[in-house]
Amino acid sequence: MTQILGPSFKLVEQIDVSELAQAGGFGSRTRPLLVKGALRGWPAQENWSFEKMAQLRNKDGSEPVRKFQNGLVEQGETQERPALPIAPYLRELAELAKEPVSEQAGLLPNQRRRLLQPDEEFHLNWAHMQSFAPHRNYLAQWSILEDFPQLRSDFDIRSLWPGWRWTWESVFMGPANTHTGLHRDVPNNWFCQARGVKEFVMFPPSEEAFMSPSNKYDWGATLSTINIARFNEFPEQLRALEQAKGLYARVEQGDALFIPKRTWHAVVSLAPSISLAVFGLTAKEILLSGVPTATKDLLHNMHLYRWGHCICHKHIA
Repeated sequence: MTQILGPSFKLVEQIDVSELAQAGGFGSRTRPLLVKGALRGWPAQENWSFEKMAQLRNKDGSEPVRKFQNGLVEQGETQERPALPIAPYLRELAELAKEPVSEQAGLLPNQRRRLLQPDEEFHLNWAHMQSFAPHRNYLAQWSILEDFPQLRSDFDIRSLWPGWRWTWESVFMGPANTHTGLHRDVPNNWFCQARGVKEFVMFPPSEEAFMSPSNKYDWGATLSTINIARFNEFPEQLRALEQAKGLYARVEQGDALFIPKRTWHAVVSLAPSISLAVFGLTAKEILLSGVPTATKDLLHNMHLYRWGHCICHKHIA
């Protein structure tokens, strides 16, 4: 594996939120953009801590219980999703978060990243993924703002993303050394990092030929058969990616990353994290992309489209 470098990467374009207005605002983009300090001044900076989120209660005063993702579902097995109370889970993450992130940890250790020039090409340390446990509970794709609408005002997405669009949100909460597998989404996505640090591996649509799309079903997304956590077992997958050109982003607490639609990406947690993904479709995109996506989902739930081979129901690869 050490002799196979895999794809080359460049650092994603980034800008500080204080410079965004001077640069003409966000505008229309087809390339990823990392906005440093995007959450600066938003209530989420204070309110979305592990400790405060653990205090959430249902209207009847009971503790919320949600279904957790059991290990990686984008590639390989889909396990039963255990229903667990979120408060003990978040309190445990709060304790784990007291440990600082090592400068040597990750696909691109911070110590090395700081030495890179903006347009310099580099390769990632895929051996980092071998430390990941296969089946860890991860609170993924929770529609938290539907369950607790009072939290919606904690984020000022319109300041980053002006104009009308239909949006929906998913929260991701979990420990270090968990990851979301390689996939691309139908809508654009503003990924807001409230706590912790995550690494993003991204490939633009131009690299589609190297992404090995899978038939496994996920609502609003296309998955890849490539498992970035198992290159040590399947080095041929890494070799197949050698011609691809990717982008890398380190998304730290308070940052927001714009991920354009059809951008292939995988996400790796370096620390206990709370993230909110805000997806959006314009009116035109609803007709061209949203309606076909909803139709596929209807057929899936009627057992007529990729039933039994999906991320939402137990399946053994």
